Amino acid sequence: MPFKKLLKLLLLFPLLFCVLAGCELTFNGASPSSTGSGADSSGTPALNTWIQAAPGVEIRYEDWKSPGDNEDTVTIVRFDVHHIRLSVAYQPSDPLTMSQWMKKEHATAIINGGYFDEQNNAEGLVIANGQASGTSYSGFGGMLSVNSQGQIRLRSLSETPYDPNSEQLEQAAQSSPLLMLHGKRTQFNADAASSRRSVVAIDKQGRLLFIASPGIAFSLDELADLLVSSDLSIDTALNLDGGASTGLYVNAGSQHVSIDSVTPLPIVIVVKVR
Repeated sequence: MPFKKLLKLLLLFPLLFCVLAGCELTFNGASPSSTGSGADSSGTPALNTWIQAAPGVEIRYEDWKSPGDNEDTVTIVRFDVHHIRLSVAYQPSDPLTMSQWMKKEHATAIINGGYFDEQNNAEGLVIANGQASGTSYSGFGGMLSVNSQGQIRLRSLSETPYDPNSEQLEQAAQSSPLLMLHGKRTQFNADAASSRRSVVAIDKQGRLLFIASPGIAFSLDELADLLVSSDLSIDTALNLDGGASTGLYVNAGSQHVSIDSVTPLPIVIVVKVR
């Protein structure tokens, strides 16, 4: 077993024990709380309701349940791309937990990026503020990118391969598998294990979505089916590095989401309101 996978497995043992023992997880995403409008008197946000957190930023909590009766409270953050700046932060020599990244970047929202090896080097291409690292996936996976005009795009790398000679990208992060393309779920090979999950998506209206499932609840196939059956109107969805890497932080107005990663991360995707 590769060192990184073994490390993630060891890090997830406390989470698994906690679930089996029935204790309460400390990840806010598992038991979301809010101090803004849309919350009840106990501070728990209403489900299935978009909460306006800041101009161009909305948050929603939903209880998702798979056909196998796995269930989790999923946090969805939706951005109007005209109100935000998106960037990729990458520092393999000094990986940080999601909470540490949030303090460093002073961001509106941060979600974990793609896969990395035991030396914390990206397994796919990363472009952070115009600086490229790693090698692009070829024939599989997807890429979230920002070009020199500031346009945000999420695409299939098998349908539209990355061409460094013709593309001027300022930011990019790659991962796999692509879960949805052109409004339909894709076909991919993945094991049936349940894990913490994180997703970046673009809906049919061109809005950007961060989606996090902090519980050890869904397989990738179950997650893809849940995305298709949701009312989020998703056009393209890309799975990010889940398990111990899953993390999502939001600090927008009175709305705060704190789902910390279990392991330090060399790659994160950062959103700041303009």
